Amino acid sequence: MSIGELGRVTTKLLRLVSSESQTCVKQTRSPSAKELAASIRGGVCPDDHSFDRFLPYNLQIVSREHWTPLCVAMRVARWLEELEIRSVVDLGSGSGKFCVATALASDCEFIGVEQRAHLIDAAEDLADVFGVGDKVRFVHATLGEALIPEADAYYLFNPFGENVTEVFGRLDDNVELSVERYKRDIATMTGFLDELPIGAYVIKYNGFGGNIPRAYKPIRVDREMPCVLRIWRKMY
Repeated sequence: MSIGELGRVTTKLLRLVSSESQTCVKQTRSPSAKELAASIRGGVCPDDHSFDRFLPYNLQIVSREHWTPLCVAMRVARWLEELEIRSVVDLGSGSGKFCVATALASDCEFIGVEQRAHLIDAAEDLADVFGVGDKVRFVHATLGEALIPEADAYYLFNPFGENVTEVFGRLDDNVELSVERYKRDIATMTGFLDELPIGAYVIKYNGFGGNIPRAYKPIRVDREMPCVLRIWRKMY
């Protein structure tokens, strides 16, 4: 093979590699917020990483430990529709991931209650990115110091566990975190659940540290999630 022929072959190979590389990039492009929203509305669960990209980086890297997985949000959405629940309060809403994702997958309205102001900001931004600002709002409040909004159902994803985790498992030290507060918040929440009207629902993912009062009956359970997911209804 002459030098000229070798050059032409090399050029063709480089063009082929370049073309394949461009094709690969197109195939692995991360979905947009609009595409993710369409998938969730259509009942298709995206991977959590794709969704978490729309959070600030420091909140992305703690998602697995602190934020509700999309598969859980979508299962809850199905239960909400089946039970005709129209409003949900997320107690300890964090980044807003549960509220935003479940709002996309259902017809419910959501209120997230969160004690950290910077998480409220991130959650509001997330709701705007996914176009559910009309169905989701967030309240900056601390349990025991403000009234909990009224709703048909209340969501609890181990909201007090940060009080008793190792320091490296905490989001930050900008709020009170202690065993004393853990006990106090569990007592406050148990009392709150006791006072809810008959027919109220409690959705519990990975518990909340306390026991659901005896007046509640479990009506749905899913043990196939990363942690056990249950929904309870107050019967008397």
